[in-house]
Amino acid sequence: MTTKTHVTGHRFADVDGIKVFYREAGDPDAPRLLLLHGFPSASHQYARLIEELRDDFHIVAPDHPGSGHSDAPERPHTFDFLADTIEKFLETIGFTGFSLYVFDFGAPVGFRIATRHPEWIKGLIVQNGNAYEDGLSELARNFIANRDPQGARDMLALEFTKFGYLEGVRDPEAISPDTWTLDQHYLDLRPQPQIDLALDYHTNVAKYPEWQAYLREHQPPTLITWGRGDPFFLEPGAKAYLRDLPDAQLHLFDTGHFALEEDLTEIATLIRAFVPRG
Repeated sequence: MTTKTHVTGHRFADVDGIKVFYREAGDPDAPRLLLLHGFPSASHQYARLIEELRDDFHIVAPDHPGSGHSDAPERPHTFDFLADTIEKFLETIGFTGFSLYVFDFGAPVGFRIATRHPEWIKGLIVQNGNAYEDGLSELARNFIANRDPQGARDMLALEFTKFGYLEGVRDPEAISPDTWTLDQHYLDLRPQPQIDLALDYHTNVAKYPEWQAYLREHQPPTLITWGRGDPFFLEPGAKAYLRDLPDAQLHLFDTGHFALEEDLTEIATLIRAFVPRG
C-alpha cells in the first residue's frame, strides 16, 4: 500500500495587489493539475479530491477573485477579469504546463486561459463545465436571455444553493450539508461579485464558438466526467464535446451538478489513468 506523505498547503499570492488564495499539494516534480472551481463555491470544493490525488500530482487550486478567501476588489467582477487574474496568478507562481480541470464557472475561466496559452494545456478534464449551447437547460437559457438583476440576487438564496447540490443526486443523504452551508457563508459575506458574474454569463455563450475552434485545432487530450442529473448543464452538453474531440473519453454518472460529492473515488481513478506521467 502507498503511504501518503504529502500535505496540502494553504497560501496567498499577490497578483497586481489582489491577494489570491490557493491550495497546493504534491511533489513539484510530479505532473501538474490545475483545479478551477465553480459557482457558488471556491477551492474548498476540491479538498477531498486534493487529498485523494496529492501523492500522484502537483496540484494547485485557486479561489477566483471574489470567491472564498481571495480578495474581492471594488470593481465589476467579470469572467474576463477572473481569467486575467488567474492567468497572472499562474505566471506569478510559475505554474504552467498542466492538465486543466474545469467545472461550472471554472470552465469559462479555464477556456479563456487555454485559448490564450494553448501551450500550457497538457490535457483537459471537464466536469459539468459547459462550452456548447446543447448543454444549456431551460433554466440557464432563460436567465442568460433575461439578465435580470433580481434573478441574479435570487440565485444567492440558501434554497438555490442547496438545490444545486441535491438536484439529480442518487442519495440526498450522501451529500453533507456542510457543502451548501459553507458556500452560503461566502455568498452572504460578499454577494456582489457573484451577482456581477451571473449578469456577465452571456459573454461566455458568445465565446463558445471560439472555445470550440480551440478544441478542434489543438485537440487536447480530454476526459469528460459529467453528472447527468445536473439541472443547469445538461447531458447533451457533455456529448457535444465529441463533435470537436472525437477521441475524448466520456463518462456519465448518475448524479447531479457537483458530481464529486457522490463519485469522488471513481472520478479520481479516471484522472489517475488519464493524466500522463512525465
